[in-house]
Amino acid sequence: MRNSIFALTIFILSLQSLMGQGIPYQIFDSKGKAISFEKMAKESKNADLVFFGELHNNSLAHWLQLQVFKSLSEENDRLVFASEFFERDDQLLIDEWMAGKITDKNFETEAKLWNNYLTDYKPLMLFAKENQIPFIASNVPRRYASLVSRGGIETLDSLSDEAKAYFAILPVAIDMTLPGYEAMRGMMHGAPGNSDYMIQAQALKDATMGESLFESLKQGKQIYHVNGSYHSKEGEGILWYVKRSFPDKKIINIHTVEQDQLDSLDESNASGGDFIIVLPKDSHKSY
Repeated sequence: MRNSIFALTIFILSLQSLMGQGIPYQIFDSKGKAISFEKMAKESKNADLVFFGELHNNSLAHWLQLQVFKSLSEENDRLVFASEFFERDDQLLIDEWMAGKITDKNFETEAKLWNNYLTDYKPLMLFAKENQIPFIASNVPRRYASLVSRGGIETLDSLSDEAKAYFAILPVAIDMTLPGYEAMRGMMHGAPGNSDYMIQAQALKDATMGESLFESLKQGKQIYHVNGSYHSKEGEGILWYVKRSFPDKKIINIHTVEQDQLDSLDESNASGGDFIIVLPKDSHKSY
């Protein structure tokens, strides 16, 4: 806990220092035009589903996603928060904690927390709890993704019905030719393991996170989903699965990148999302 508080203090001091030099980030639209946070937030309010593709260890990105969350929650009784950082089998614990049935200590002892939960994700969860905003643990339990990475998607067929409740309905449609998955194969070139299985494991995560949102979308809720940027980059990943079942839903895709300069958008980052948040490469990292 002491280390988490120290890291958060350093981040706040760093943010104050950066803000003394001007806004420590820049947002661009899909045409490469610099825009304000307020414009991005205003357009996001009109979406059925808002994705925030984060850099997991960038503290400034986490602060910004909290600001987006706060903006979306204003006079909005249909908002649902969902995220990759909790897996489906933690949902009961989350519901009990959100309802005040168990303490922070009980929850944080028993749930599968990411290493930077206290500094980067707990503020989001506390905001949801304090404002009674429902939360969906959307990610597949890592043990099933690991199983697929070792033996392929067919290994899921042999699991029990109870286990199958924790991931997307089988058979999972997978387009191995999607550019993001092809790029993943390229990054794995020469690495140990079966690249097809690794892509299938990634697709299982994407499909499960997408399917976890379906019921709320059917109910007409607005969903704010936080995930690693690669899961939503260029409208692929989770978005590919959502669009297959809900082609008419309006989606806003916020993508986060780091650059040496903030005043212009690198061409390689231009197609990342509807909005691209550019953060300085030397911004604070939580790990």
